Amino acid sequence: MPRHELEYPKEPFSTVKRLSDRGRYNLEAIHSIVNTTPLLHVSFSSPNSPFPAILPMIGQMGSFARPSADLGDVLDLYLHGYVSSRLMNLSRDTPKSEEATKGLPVAVAASHIDGLVLALTPNSHSYNYRSAVLFGHAQLVTDVAEKLYAMELITNSVVPGRWANSRIPPNAAEMQSTSVLRVRIATGSAKIRSGMPHDERGDLEDEALLERVWTGVVPVYQTLGEPLPGPYNQVAEVPAYLRQYVKEANADIKSAAEEAAVTEVAKKVRDDE
Repeated sequence: MPRHELEYPKEPFSTVKRLSDRGRYNLEAIHSIVNTTPLLHVSFSSPNSPFPAILPMIGQMGSFARPSADLGDVLDLYLHGYVSSRLMNLSRDTPKSEEATKGLPVAVAASHIDGLVLALTPNSHSYNYRSAVLFGHAQLVTDVAEKLYAMELITNSVVPGRWANSRIPPNAAEMQSTSVLRVRIATGSAKIRSGMPHDERGDLEDEALLERVWTGVVPVYQTLGEPLPGPYNQVAEVPAYLRQYVKEANADIKSAAEEAAVTEVAKKVRDDE
């Protein structure tokens, strides 16, 4: 019997309003976007600045209490940073009010571009994309076991198996200089566009225009290059786990971008892209 798909609650600040048929609220879709995005952008209020702050950070969804939980389960977001960074200090110094016990309010954005969508007119051009936003409260991880769990989780998100294939555990100085934030997610949403261009009926009936302007999708994907040895590397061959990851990741990313070009998230033809 299939498991019921969990969804984040729709709040006024998290609900996709424009082109709402592209909105997604199920945990698996949102967590997948976050966990495959190399850089997350984390936004928060800074008390000594007239503007909200936003930082690129490395992070990963996971569950310390249930390490075997999958992407469709309730997960926390772990963020890695330097001990004295502004975000870490704010999380440490959050006033001890009843509301503040939840942690520092943050918003986290993740996005992928899967294709350049080239239409007949500039106004109908678009991207194929997958984007997600999470809203939650960040607290410093103080438990050593949970901190090590998060550090391993984040390291292996760079290259699977890299934690075990490096010098571990981190020494005392490394543990002291590194902070980890746990973000308890309150809600989130995703917005996804896939498929070919959509143009207005009048343009589609213009044979001269159709014959003059190329339309379609240029798939966009990141490619991992050939590993280059560092200046003090003494390992003769690129490790099998690394070579295999590069090969599989390149194939998966390319396939996802090409599939997005021919897959429609919503079948409705829109007048306004």
